[in-house]
Amino acid sequence: MPPLLPVLLLALAPFPRPCDADSALGPSRDLYCMELIAAPGMKGVAGRVELGYRPGPFTVAVGADGRTRFRLRLLVEGLPAPATLGGARAYVAWLAPPTMDSVVRLGAVRNGETMLGDVGLEKFNLLITAERSARAAQPAGRVVLRGQSPATRLFPPDLLQFAIGTLPPENSRDSTAVIERAAGQPHTHGGVEGGASGAASAEPAAPRWTHVPMPPRITMLPAEMALTPEVSPWLPSADGSIAEVRPRELVRLRDGDTLRLEAGLVRRTIGGRSSTMFAFNGQQPGPLIEVARGSEITVILLNRLPDSTAVHWHGIRLDNPNDGVPGMTQPAVPPGGEYTYRLRFPDAGVYWYHPHVREDVQQELGLYGNLLVRPGAGSGFGPANREEVLMLDDLLAGRSGLVPLGREAPTHALMGRFGNVLLVNGEPGYRLRVRRGEVVRFLFTNAASARTFNLSFPGARMKVVGSDVGPYARERWVESVVIAPAERYVIHVRFDRSGAVPLLNRVRGLDHLYGRFFDETDTLGVVEVSHDAIAPDLGASFTKLRTDTATAAELGRFRDAAARAPVKSLILTLETRDLPPVSRRLMQLDSIYFPPVEWSGTMPMMNWASTGRQVRWIVRDAETGRENMDIAWRFRRGEPVRIHLVSERRSAHSMQHPIHLHGQRFLILAVNGVPVDDLVWKDTVLVPAGGTVDILLDPSNPGRWMAHCHIAEHLSAGMMLGFSVE
Repeated sequence: MPPLLPVLLLALAPFPRPCDADSALGPSRDLYCMELIAAPGMKGVAGRVELGYRPGPFTVAVGADGRTRFRLRLLVEGLPAPATLGGARAYVAWLAPPTMDSVVRLGAVRNGETMLGDVGLEKFNLLITAERSARAAQPAGRVVLRGQSPATRLFPPDLLQFAIGTLPPENSRDSTAVIERAAGQPHTHGGVEGGASGAASAEPAAPRWTHVPMPPRITMLPAEMALTPEVSPWLPSADGSIAEVRPRELVRLRDGDTLRLEAGLVRRTIGGRSSTMFAFNGQQPGPLIEVARGSEITVILLNRLPDSTAVHWHGIRLDNPNDGVPGMTQPAVPPGGEYTYRLRFPDAGVYWYHPHVREDVQQELGLYGNLLVRPGAGSGFGPANREEVLMLDDLLAGRSGLVPLGREAPTHALMGRFGNVLLVNGEPGYRLRVRRGEVVRFLFTNAASARTFNLSFPGARMKVVGSDVGPYARERWVESVVIAPAERYVIHVRFDRSGAVPLLNRVRGLDHLYGRFFDETDTLGVVEVSHDAIAPDLGASFTKLRTDTATAAELGRFRDAAARAPVKSLILTLETRDLPPVSRRLMQLDSIYFPPVEWSGTMPMMNWASTGRQVRWIVRDAETGRENMDIAWRFRRGEPVRIHLVSERRSAHSMQHPIHLHGQRFLILAVNGVPVDDLVWKDTVLVPAGGTVDILLDPSNPGRWMAHCHIAEHLSAGMMLGFSVE
């Protein structure tokens, strides 16, 4: 049987890389390729540097420090013999920050292609000089080519651009009053802040718009501070007494069992303030459901919410009528109604369930839970001493509790609703006690509306062993875990030193106005490691990177399919209308550069004030031009299809999109044209801003299905399509 990687390389040959000729379906040359400029007098010399994808288990390569890692690929032509430049003997490439206060040697280069290694800087200069020795420690010779990374275009705006920020919104009924109100609104940086003012009562009778919490170290312009969403503020309220939320409970179900799942109101305290929220069976997260692969169960949904709802069983290849999509597989369940789901589980894996009605509201308010499908005996992940199932989320809260949501349409429609209270299993400050040497299996699910996490345990070694729909064919050591909304990852961590080990989310924020990057570190929890040693000690098995032979054999059946499968392409973009002038102008400034991932909400007012009435997120069929639910793809069961996903750089705001396909599974084949050799079955994939991802879909489950972005506000703003498997 031929090796898998060469077949995939052949299959991906038609897809461009960043430094290929510009193409609407290729990764952005502007964001992932640097043009090198010849120094004066160097005629006929040209070069480009590709900021390439560093292959790994995640579609964005990030270190534990939060910095994106790029693999530099140099393409040069026209270099004369070094001896013609003052007796030089070699050309050498150098890397330096914009301040040029330090220089790193990358290595000797020549005409053609040279791999220069990995870099973890956002802003940098690249120089090629003619040196007397290929081993020169510092540049001393003539500069031949030089270039700057795309992020170096970020500079503070000039005075005229700052003045734009002081303009009142167009067509404001009372612009002066709006600005005065904004100027008088107290706010602080960081923490729980910015909610409704005044009353110390348990819950205001009618929510009103006030300013969203401000991230630390971010300054907003006066006209931004005057913005408010042009929809009605809304939060749920209760006429009578309701129960306090409870922690989730484990529910083990056997073949043929029935579970009653009630979506209803609960009360919980956030930042010292009481809020009414949603929960399944009074629990946040909802019950942790555990079943065996091959079993079938019945779930009866009872809707005790003030609005209609439905439950989508995310990632499960179940029978189509039970997928939980109103208008496609079932009617929405009205308040007081109920609906019966009959679920079968053909695949082991980590799944979750959540509403498919206004996810930006219902999921944000706490309607989600995990579902574990256990494999048969003798299969699954490698050995571990214990298992922890962790659901990650964030809430946007102010001094008076939750920041209201949009009633008629979603707020935060541009970038998604980033919260300022980070949760693990529904609570801040996760705690775990383990023994020294203990190997813990963490099963992570990201239930946040928009936030992509970069998780790490400093000082503890970890490896990724599984993802959405089962184990990797080959385990891999990682220093951090990049997990987008709706993704799941299974990680083994060994805690071999006593003491406190934090669970960190460490990322790089971007101050769009001042053009600077800064560290953002959140401690999601702490693992306390005792001095007592664990027994049995699994250290020997942990140090080995296991190959899952059963999974590798299953993936082998798709080796030939990658080369001959038909190709479909989707362009991910957006349209805006009637945005305030300050938002339009700041978006023009912002479009100078987009990072691969927008890790946090560092443009909070502009993002909050953009609604689903002003922002339309789009998936466009590149072949037909059809968009969103006008797309009508049809696939034949058992005939794999390659899907080429393109996050359009030229859109008003290019950003990452976690794309989820219902009822099916797929393999990630390539990122920005670079083959991926860490293969695992997935149902959700993160497409980086301005980038491309190629997947191989296994259309094995008949029915009419949905595909969409899993940033809740993007979905509620239209970013979805339908497809059929016949």
